[in-house]
Amino acid sequence: MTPAAAPTWDDFVVAWELFRDPILCAFAAGAVLGMLSVYVVLRRMVFVSAAVTQSAALGVAAAFYAEIHLGLAFDPVFGAAAAALGATLLLLFDPKKLGVSRESVLGWVFAATGAATVVLGSRITQEAHDIESILFGTAVLVRPLDLTLVLAVGAAVLLLQLALHRGLVFASFDPVAARVQRLPVTALQSAVLLAIGIMVGVSARALGALPVFAFSTMPALTALLLGAGVRAAFVVAAVIGALSGVLGYLCAFFWDLPVGGAQAGLACGFALAALVARSLYRLASWAARERRREAAPGGDARA
Repeated sequence: MTPAAAPTWDDFVVAWELFRDPILCAFAAGAVLGMLSVYVVLRRMVFVSAAVTQSAALGVAAAFYAEIHLGLAFDPVFGAAAAALGATLLLLFDPKKLGVSRESVLGWVFAATGAATVVLGSRITQEAHDIESILFGTAVLVRPLDLTLVLAVGAAVLLLQLALHRGLVFASFDPVAARVQRLPVTALQSAVLLAIGIMVGVSARALGALPVFAFSTMPALTALLLGAGVRAAFVVAAVIGALSGVLGYLCAFFWDLPVGGAQAGLACGFALAALVARSLYRLASWAARERRREAAPGGDARA
């Protein structure tokens, strides 16, 4: 059999009406989650992002289960948002009062929601493809409702960031000084966590848990490896997240790859490229310093 010809740019343009919504959704989710990833990485909340993302996947699986076995019909996107928000609210409480660490609670949430997602998925074989798309992301197409919610929540998060940027950054990265300035640190930190939880919830239903987790961690890592300061990191991370979403979709189309895997892989690729560039820059700087030292009068010439 003759292998099918690879898709061309003309094929993509002809089918633009089909691809417009998922690309726009990937762009918006990647940009907003990329911006939020700065909080996730600098506050060392990567495991928080993983737990909330996994909870969103459980919410979608629970919505399918409730409709099939219990006759309770509601859109899975609301299940994802509710589960992600519930996990976020759980993480807002200080677990030290119960004698356990926050890491222990995060580990429990991640493991419990992951296990529940797999168990529920085994009971709804009719929606097996949807469960796979939730976990790994195969968003070839995006429903209008999912796109609307991603755009609406993303716009709200951006407005929150613009309106309270200084307070959010101050409370997140220097809470002691923020309290001295009489800022509502707990409220501001909670606002950041809730923004992450809700955005992850609506994005996970549309794109899948794997790319959403990548968008909420890798862009900030890339920005920081490139040497961006905190303020610039928000912009750079948003751009990296948006590019990961859009270019990942294009890579999946032209090379027949899973969309979620391509988007997550590209986000990781940007981080790896930044790491390599940073390492080469440091190596070149070290070599230049050595040459200057050896060329200086009285320098230690080496063979």
